[in-house]
Amino acid sequence: MGAILFALPHMTLTDVVSKTMVRLMLAALLGAVIGLERELKHRPAGLRTNIFICFGSAMFTALSSELAAEFGTGDHTRIAAQIIPGIGFIGAGAILHSRGSVTGITTAATVFVVASIGMACGGGLYLLAIFSTMLIFLSLHVLGWVERRFNLKPLIMNYLVVSEKSADDLVAEVNTVLESQGKQMQGMRLSRTDGKERFEFRVDGTLKEHRDLMDQLRQSEGLGNIRSTPGAETE
Repeated sequence: MGAILFALPHMTLTDVVSKTMVRLMLAALLGAVIGLERELKHRPAGLRTNIFICFGSAMFTALSSELAAEFGTGDHTRIAAQIIPGIGFIGAGAILHSRGSVTGITTAATVFVVASIGMACGGGLYLLAIFSTMLIFLSLHVLGWVERRFNLKPLIMNYLVVSEKSADDLVAEVNTVLESQGKQMQGMRLSRTDGKERFEFRVDGTLKEHRDLMDQLRQSEGLGNIRSTPGAETE
């Protein structure tokens, strides 16, 4: 720290610490803005995760610069450069692969961008960090609304049909309808209740595609009582 004060004689130790604290607090605040939007949508990386990622990235960026300045040698970006591969592991953990579907890609991309916002804060690029936060927040919120409004957002729908038909006939009949709609089952479960076959399966598609599929399924013999419930949105 002495090297920093020697290079910047007009700044005291308190000034240097205060400057770093402002950067860290701004990083936590901006991370919270994006994290709150993710939390309200019940995504894997929510409020605390995004705060920690943004704060940690700012902290490592600040340390990278100040430690190099204090010892007078080394690359100022050496520590900060390791943030990117580190965030890659967190992003990979946010991508979930379940029963043939992949979710969490948007969350993983958001985590990656939040880390860059933290690095901007740690480097003192306040306007860039604030602008990026507002742009990402609007992209997540506004574009998400547009996708839902115009039925562009894919979601997984859970279907249930109870029939006196045999299990093989039910599966064959459902598969015939799905193939005509260009869809595939992502998971299925068969059970027997009160002498009837209970067939549950999941399909990925937009809201309009699910409506068309439901109409086709109900027109098929033995599937008139089919019901559907919304599952998770894909990202």
